[in-house]
Amino acid sequence: KPYISGEFSIADIKRAKYNETFFNETGDRFYKAKLYFITLDEKSGAEKKTAVNMLVQASTLNEALDIVDTEMKKTMIDYSVAALTETPIMDVFPYVGEQEKQKEE
Repeated sequence: KPYISGEFSIADIKRAKYNETFFNETGDRFYKAKLYFITLDEKSGAEKKTAVNMLVQASTLNEALDIVDTEMKKTMIDYSVAALTETPIMDVFPYVGEQEKQKEE
């Protein structure tokens, strides 16, 4: 179901760096998930946290958290969720570069 109908204009476009995007066809909102990947520094033995941002399409905040957890369980990375916030993003159009186009053909 579209949010708007008729004419509209795009007032602003900004670049945003997301390490991963998780799409969910039933979701109507986009959430920004800030995660910390936890690694162990072999020399000092200390934990090192690396921040990453992910974009998650979901209907609710809890659903977005479930999607992040489900996707991260597929990896071997230890992580913690630092923040999960709703964004004003209405739609995302994935970029398909020349390399991806050639792979499809």
